Amino acid sequence: MTNCCILGVLFTAVCLITEMCEKSPDTLHHFRKLVPQLVRILKNLIMAGYSPEHDVSGVSDPFLQVKILRLLRRLGKTDLEASETMNDILAQVATNTDTSKNVGHAILYEIVLTIMGIQSEAGLRVLAVNILGRFLLNNDKNIRYIALNTLLRVVQADYNAVQRHRTTIVDCLKDPDISIRKRAMELSFALINANNIRGMMKELLHFLENCDQEFKADCCSNIVLSAAKYSPNKRWHIDTVLKVLVMAGNFVRGDVVSLLIQLISETKQLHGYIALQMFKALNDDFSQQPMAQVAMWCIGEYGEHMFSNTVEDEEPITVSEEDVVRIVERVLQNNNSTEITKEYAITALMKLSSRFTSTVPRIRQIIEVYGSSTNVELQQRSVEYTNLFSKFDHLR
Repeated sequence: MTNCCILGVLFTAVCLITEMCEKSPDTLHHFRKLVPQLVRILKNLIMAGYSPEHDVSGVSDPFLQVKILRLLRRLGKTDLEASETMNDILAQVATNTDTSKNVGHAILYEIVLTIMGIQSEAGLRVLAVNILGRFLLNNDKNIRYIALNTLLRVVQADYNAVQRHRTTIVDCLKDPDISIRKRAMELSFALINANNIRGMMKELLHFLENCDQEFKADCCSNIVLSAAKYSPNKRWHIDTVLKVLVMAGNFVRGDVVSLLIQLISETKQLHGYIALQMFKALNDDFSQQPMAQVAMWCIGEYGEHMFSNTVEDEEPITVSEEDVVRIVERVLQNNNSTEITKEYAITALMKLSSRFTSTVPRIRQIIEVYGSSTNVELQQRSVEYTNLFSKFDHLR
């Protein structure tokens, strides 16, 4: 029988054993005794000389190598002894495979999956992650995508090894391919911790500002959750979430509005600062509904604190009661404001009526206008608040 026939029979046998092991746990246990033989066959393939019948771009029978690696992955998945037997050959294949051709990348990809799929040594896992790190530098976008996708799957298994490639992963956020950007974004969030939160958040905020619309909602929510989990201090946390509101605009989800309001209410020492920042943001643009809703709540709750509050490292800003009432009125009158935003605004005016002094008549006048609103909720609030002015002023 020729060498070609022998390798063909071997290829068929490996495929058959793999299928049998996937179907039956008993068969899997039975074939674990073949691991030393499979290791020997794989070693012969990478050490053998040139064979024109099976050579593909300088790699000896890559199809058989891939099939053997998949079978080894199946056999070593939950077995420490089998995994130890194949550790050396996996390292040998990983270091001796030519990476200048796609066929070499295919084998290295299977090597990575096998290393991460068995009970391998820590050093071997680092080697596997480093292979994926090299893939990220490849000019082929398909290889970069595969690398990011695989790193996302193994990041929890070897977090520190993946963390070493953080810079390269963040660079992929600027890739022209939308699929690569999406995977890079997901992996970047998986790599955030208390030590790198400032640097990572700077990159992700830049990404949020320039990314495609379909990414903004997910990116916004993940930034808010990461900031809540790893923020170094309250001031940084507040500033970061406010930037998200401004950058993401109407793509901010409702849960982010609720989370931010809760965060602000718990940060007593920054109430004046936050209200002033929201006032400034509204002056620049009040068309973004989530930001307008948070701003209306903040101004309604803490509007009186703005008059004595100054922002560090910024020019002092003078705000009067008239300025505050005027900005709330503009939000109410804006045709782009949603009904929810208007409800926030009219309630904010009512709260301010008990804290402001010189603008109370103006506030009452604005609220009365909405007593004939076609929106039932807005009309009801206006009528009830107007009654507080006229019939229950001592309670207001």
